[in-house]
Amino acid sequence: MPGRPATDHLETAEAGQRALRGGVLRSAGYVGGIVLSLASVPILFDRLGTIGFGEYVTALSIVALVLGLTEGGLNAVALREYATLRGDRRDQLMRNALGVRLVLSGVGVAAAVGFTAIAGYGETLVLGVTAAGVGLIVQLMQSILSVPLQSELSLGRASLVDFVRQVVSVGLIVVLALTGAGLVTLLAVAIPASIVSLLLTAVLVRRLTPLRPAFHPRDWWPLLRDSVPYAAAIAINVVYFRIAIILTSLLSTKAQTGYFAVSFRIIEVLVGVPALAIGAVFPILARAEENDERRFLAATSRLFELGVLAGVWIVVILEVGAPFAIGVLTGHQSGPSVTVLRIQAVAILATFANVACAYPLLSLRRYRDLLVANVVALATCAVLVVALVGPLGARGAAIAASAGEAGLALVVVLLLVRARPQLALPFGALGIAGLAGAAAVAGGLVLPAPVVLQTLFAAIVYLAGLALMGRLPPETGELLRKRRPVAG
Repeated sequence: MPGRPATDHLETAEAGQRALRGGVLRSAGYVGGIVLSLASVPILFDRLGTIGFGEYVTALSIVALVLGLTEGGLNAVALREYATLRGDRRDQLMRNALGVRLVLSGVGVAAAVGFTAIAGYGETLVLGVTAAGVGLIVQLMQSILSVPLQSELSLGRASLVDFVRQVVSVGLIVVLALTGAGLVTLLAVAIPASIVSLLLTAVLVRRLTPLRPAFHPRDWWPLLRDSVPYAAAIAINVVYFRIAIILTSLLSTKAQTGYFAVSFRIIEVLVGVPALAIGAVFPILARAEENDERRFLAATSRLFELGVLAGVWIVVILEVGAPFAIGVLTGHQSGPSVTVLRIQAVAILATFANVACAYPLLSLRRYRDLLVANVVALATCAVLVVALVGPLGARGAAIAASAGEAGLALVVVLLLVRARPQLALPFGALGIAGLAGAAAVAGGLVLPAPVVLQTLFAAIVYLAGLALMGRLPPETGELLRKRRPVAG
């Protein structure tokens, strides 16, 4: 029987602080991994050439689709249940989750390989998808095995494991590309990188959970029953987020699609930050919902305010720093993509608000509510793209994408309030953050300085504005103070 930690961190007074720091660490690790990946792109492109690089991206896209469809919310459901169970029931949950994950990911990868072969992509790409798929199976097993680390709020360790996987992956890609490796070998890099992260995770959780999967389909139903509607919500979210770029490519010119694609790529990277930062609190919410209603309501309210304040801060940075961000990707700090990014930047605020309310709904097992919200977002975005992309081009697509995200956030907020009528969300934070944000953007744009300095100035002005209005989160100071060491 695996050993148990001496302290249940979800019940301690330091739980919020641990989750906050863990969320920052996870976000920093995510951004660091993105930077590492971008650094390897020129080397990879130089080795494979235009056609080979296109095949490389195609193979990864097929595997990414498998990831989105087979993950199916299983990690979130398993984490929610792990945070509320004890003893043998918790061990059995993890064994079942490992078994379900192995079977689902195996079936998904087999389907991806079959599709690649039937679609006539050629032997090289079929072998490449197979190699990348094996790496995906190992990565998904590592991901489900990290549930105990997340539940124990050992998020620093979990982030380090993910970052190590990125370092190994990028390092191998660079070395292999420089030594003349082919497409299949480069795609197979996912296998050793994922094995390293799996072994590290196994070492870290060996005293917290069993490492052996269970293959008893009758015992899998509780996990699958809860994850099916949530899986549908995730699948629709994947489609909804990309429907704007797909419809723009069909309804507009290649140039307008290109302008929107540059902005879309930047937003695509940033939308992962709220889920990592706010998701760190999910185990606390799940435990509180189970046995402490007052704590659950207070944590949800605070999470919403922090999400709004952080979201507006990112919007401020994007509004002022859009020329720099576009310049990094295109080499030019001007052009239509700058305006498109500034329009789409507003969606980041909606994403933070959406995630801040989605995790409480997930804690309440309101999976169908999340499904409804994503259906509304998909319909809103699709209708507006069709209506606006013709007359406005890339700007219309950006407006539609932002409106879809705003619609998603609005529906999620309304469904959460309906689920818990006694919940008092601090909507006043929107006005305060908006006022401070507008002043910061105006100050940054009129400052006679390079874009980077304008952006830094605007970011500081925003925080100063919150401080003057007495709404600077005290958690900001907690991140900087080191009165005592916090494990994990």
